[in-house]
Amino acid sequence: MLAGMDTTHFTVEQLANGVAHLRMNRPERLNAMTPSFFPALRDAVASLNAEGAARVLVISSTGKHFCAGMALDVFASGAGGAGGGELASMLNTGTSRARLAFQDSLRQLMRCFDAIEQARFPVIAAVQGGCIGGGLDLAAACDLRVCSADAFFSVQEIHIGMAADLGVLQRLPKIVPPAVAREMAFTGERLPAERALATGLVNAVLPDAEATLARALALAEAIAGKSPLAIAGSKLALNYAIDHPTGEALDQMTLLQSAIFDIEEMSRAIAAWKGKTAGQFDPLAPVRPV
Repeated sequence: MLAGMDTTHFTVEQLANGVAHLRMNRPERLNAMTPSFFPALRDAVASLNAEGAARVLVISSTGKHFCAGMALDVFASGAGGAGGGELASMLNTGTSRARLAFQDSLRQLMRCFDAIEQARFPVIAAVQGGCIGGGLDLAAACDLRVCSADAFFSVQEIHIGMAADLGVLQRLPKIVPPAVAREMAFTGERLPAERALATGLVNAVLPDAEATLARALALAEAIAGKSPLAIAGSKLALNYAIDHPTGEALDQMTLLQSAIFDIEEMSRAIAAWKGKTAGQFDPLAPVRPV
């Protein structure tokens, strides 16, 4: 458990060999997100990233559904219902000043999922049941996704009269065929597990939640056995290549490789590979706070 971590929405456990496990723990609310979820998630991922010991992070949940997205009462309170207060102010777009503040608040929420994408380690989502609305924003920010046979994915926001705004519309067309992303965004229809596999949204479909988590942890263990330096470099290169032409991405790779190329690290990796054992590598250096 991370020191001082808010456990209202999830727990974080450091497993063996550099695997960390973040598990959402509000099954009675279908792991719905409240405003406090976002900075808590950002801070947990940032803390793991800063420490340098985590080589892979698995995100899973409890109960019937992975995540039901933003709790609807959040929007009700923002519209003037019970518990309005700060949220009502944040969701107010009635004046030019309010709209400017709204933009800044929304960008801060977006950055909470950006932390997953920007972490030095890969992040794997283990999805069971519904992955809805903000839950899909979260899963789309991860590097890999596996799911149970009963899983489904939905851009739920269109059903409540809003465009999804926490990254799924930007990330999903780079994961699945653009027409599939548009269909999901325009209709809000559920994408079932088998079609999610066929379109490339998930890497595997497992019989149930237990098997899904087991596959995610097995993937994490396999990744954690590799050089964390090479894994971090690979993630940087892959992320950069998504939004840049091949020539620019190759230029970035020349600079990146010159920074991370390490003969000693390679010797350890080759020895582990030949010996069919997990490599013994130093953790990444901690990121010092500024």
